[in-house]
Amino acid sequence: METTKKIAYSILELAIVAEGVSIEQTLKNSVDLAQKAETLGYTRLWLAEHHNMPHVASVATPILIGLMAGNTQTLRVGSGGIMLPNHAPLIVAEQFGTLGRLYPNRIDLGLGRAPGTDQLTAQAIRSDRMQAVNNFPAEIAKIQQYFSVENEWSEVRAPIAEGVPMPLYILGSSLDSAHLAAKMGLPYAFASHFATGMLTEALRIYREEFEPSAYLDKPYTMAGVNVIAAETDDEAERNFTSVLRMFVGILTGRRQPLQPPMEMTDELMMIQHNPAVRDMLKYSFVGRKEAVAKQLDKFLQQTGVDELMVVTNMHDHNDRIRSYQILSEIMSERNILV
Repeated sequence: METTKKIAYSILELAIVAEGVSIEQTLKNSVDLAQKAETLGYTRLWLAEHHNMPHVASVATPILIGLMAGNTQTLRVGSGGIMLPNHAPLIVAEQFGTLGRLYPNRIDLGLGRAPGTDQLTAQAIRSDRMQAVNNFPAEIAKIQQYFSVENEWSEVRAPIAEGVPMPLYILGSSLDSAHLAAKMGLPYAFASHFATGMLTEALRIYREEFEPSAYLDKPYTMAGVNVIAAETDDEAERNFTSVLRMFVGILTGRRQPLQPPMEMTDELMMIQHNPAVRDMLKYSFVGRKEAVAKQLDKFLQQTGVDELMVVTNMHDHNDRIRSYQILSEIMSERNILV
């Protein structure tokens, strides 16, 4: 794989609510993160879409995108992603067309097929969502049409979106998304920060099947990774215990606010080596600057991706900012040497 190219680095923000932190403060922390990311050389910050999760504040994604864009100057802000079967394409075009007018050439529209919630809640969001799931490619094409200048002559229009440059990205965690992104000639972002098993095969399919389009002339790949960086390995490992406990909650259905870090115990070590947890956290890079840099370099050599989409969930906001600072140092130094 190509290893000498410069790699963009970006942030996927879920606005995870930590123990003892209010939702209001969580959202303020997300704004502060966006402002810090802008000064640290990050390319973009994306907001996720989740529903019926008490400890995830990234729910009304377009509203949060507007909040982040309105409090920064140059940082690209977007969706990672809009779960399209939850929404009518016309409404998505109107919302993102508005964002594109307010913040020209700074908004990204990442589109996914998953519900971002449990099936009962998904049904409450949109009763005909399974029809939309099966029509995912056609729904994307509708959005593209609403953003086109030519749509001025259609009976159904989103005038605020027409002619607005709006980069579309296909998000996925399976091979289906790789086939689709390649066929549509769109950038491809794989959710390898939790869905690790199919990353290599998905990237291969996307690259081999990619068809150039009016939007993209060659493949562009992004991959999610978890990064917990700190001044020392011990400090990073201690902060990683919060992530371990969060993933255990996901797997067991016993969700709780992001817990404060604790000393690594034998029990947590056993949990870390549980096959299900180990697989989900395969692309989690934990340690001091030099250790994380080594892990990232290996990942980049193995995958050849064009951009890292980094997730850092830590209980203390200042610790999280410091982790993103360290990652910025790693990537800046790496890209200078290329």
